[in-house]
Amino acid sequence: LKPSSGWTNIFIYPQYDFALTNCMITNFHLPKTSLLIMTSAFMGFELTMEAYKVAIKNKYRFFDYGDAMLII
Repeated sequence: LKPSSGWTNIFIYPQYDFALTNCMITNFHLPKTSLLIMTSAFMGFELTMEAYKVAIKNKYRFFDYGDAMLII
């Protein structure tokens, strides 16, 4: 990790190789959002969708002050 300057890609898509991060705390994001794409990139699309099925079944909240998850 070193300082740099210039353009960066602001979107993290599935298949992204996280080099510095091994866990993430994030809210349950609404469908079709870039934050859901980032979460899917970190933990895989299938596992993300399975977590969302559990969240919907248990009536978790999906807004900024809703329930969160720790992804390890």
